[in-house]
Amino acid sequence: MRLEEFLTRVRDRGEFHGDDEAEQVATAVLWVIASRIPPQEAAGLARELPAPLDDALRMERGRPETFGRAEFLRRVAQQTGARPRTAEWDAGAVLSTLAEAVPREHVDRLLARLPADCADLFGGPAPTGERTERRPEKGHRDRGDTHDGP
Repeated sequence: MRLEEFLTRVRDRGEFHGDDEAEQVATAVLWVIASRIPPQEAAGLARELPAPLDDALRMERGRPETFGRAEFLRRVAQQTGARPRTAEWDAGAVLSTLAEAVPREHVDRLLARLPADCADLFGGPAPTGERTERRPEKGHRDRGDTHDGP
């Protein structure tokens, strides 16, 4: 998938104001993913993504860290300046696009490395017993550095 198509899908799913915001959020989510998976797996995934998104996965971070969904979303929120609820929406926009952009075997390996309750972020079924809400009404972004203007 070309960069423009990837960013358009992320922008539309995340209701971002433009490709710059979509790219910032995509880079943040991929950066957090890269801290959770082995470097060789991150490099393989990076080969499937267009530049400059691949760079977020190529940064050497040493051994993969172990953390759950809440910490994953907290880290995305920290990287993007969003609240955790918005980070969940943002991660879903990026990861569901990633699931369409790369071969299924990469997605399967990634899902195997992440907590089971992250599957819904890839466009899969939501964890049993959890509600799947969507982003607050359009125009009500809770990212401190984003405004509703053009």
